[in-house]
Amino acid sequence: MAHSYSARSRAIEPFHVMALLARANELQASGRDVIHLEIGEPDFTTAAPIVEAGQAALAAGHTRYTAARGLPALREGISGFYQQRYGLSIDPERILVTPGGSGALLLASSLLVDPGKHWLLADPGYPCNRHFLRLVEGGAQLVPVGPEVNYQLTPDLVERYWDQDSVGALVASPANPTGTVLDRTELAGLSAATRAHNGHLVVDEIYHGLTYGMDAASVLEVDNDAFVLNSFSKYFGMTGWRLGWLVAPPAAVGDLEKLAQNLYISAPSMAQHAALACFEPQTLAILEERRGEFARRRDYLLPALRELGFKIAVEPQGAFYLYADISAFGGDAFAFCQHFLETEHVAFTPGLDFGRYQAGHHVRFAYTQSLPRLQQAVERIARGLRSWQG
Repeated sequence: MAHSYSARSRAIEPFHVMALLARANELQASGRDVIHLEIGEPDFTTAAPIVEAGQAALAAGHTRYTAARGLPALREGISGFYQQRYGLSIDPERILVTPGGSGALLLASSLLVDPGKHWLLADPGYPCNRHFLRLVEGGAQLVPVGPEVNYQLTPDLVERYWDQDSVGALVASPANPTGTVLDRTELAGLSAATRAHNGHLVVDEIYHGLTYGMDAASVLEVDNDAFVLNSFSKYFGMTGWRLGWLVAPPAAVGDLEKLAQNLYISAPSMAQHAALACFEPQTLAILEERRGEFARRRDYLLPALRELGFKIAVEPQGAFYLYADISAFGGDAFAFCQHFLETEHVAFTPGLDFGRYQAGHHVRFAYTQSLPRLQQAVERIARGLRSWQG
């Protein structure tokens, strides 16, 4: 019998990198040594104090649902982190703990987007953002951005692309796949531009903490009504624990709590108890050490790839990605990625996963491997370029 599935499920595209990842795993299973630069996941396991807190919580029987908004102690811990890191006083009542940053995005898009309405999004950008909008029967107005605007939306672009169906703008700082950061002035400009249209500003701050030579400003420093998405996955290294948070204006909290109760009941209890250890000085010391390691990797890989002929127009200030233009080598990004996977066993991501604008001749490298592995990868890429016929 032929099944008729929903138009929304058909409209949500798969990650192109998953086909490459499946092939990479096949090669690995057959004994090949694959260097993985394709997945946006830190290579470090979760820091020991967090793991120990999770184990203690399990032993103590903390396995029941929590309140929909999350453990009060964790919301207070997040509030304290804003005070310590940004000098901001954020009422814990405004913080909702979610199943990953994805849960925060699901809540924000469910709350703010009616069918047929859309948010402005930078292209290139993280693909799930537009897919969540499609899920709630809204849409993404993709705004082509290049190095001349740091791959970020600007007040001018908001003005130019805003139309009668626009209800907000979503920006990411630091951004995936480009690693660029919005400063306080730029965030204030975007806030004013969306506010002028009675729209909402939603800021993905998931890579906060992973910035190099500077600290990222939070939009909450300039706009108390912005919606902030964050996660314990990247800086805090808790990818598989599935834990994030959303900071919302006070007036939105009741509706968000109702959505949370209905969509997922609560974030994982064990993960929340484990995350209480995230803000301890000993944990933060480990995380800062790891930040330093990511900085060393970026400082090696960026010039090494440029030397090989990859064009990386903007030096990323955050996250752990390099978004590289491969025009100099010809050919399309997916074929380029396949070539390096098959011949040199180095996996990286084609630009197609991040949007449409010039996606066919960009690739993303994640420096989520140790320095010796990155050096090996560069040697292999240099060799692979000699055999590549674009």
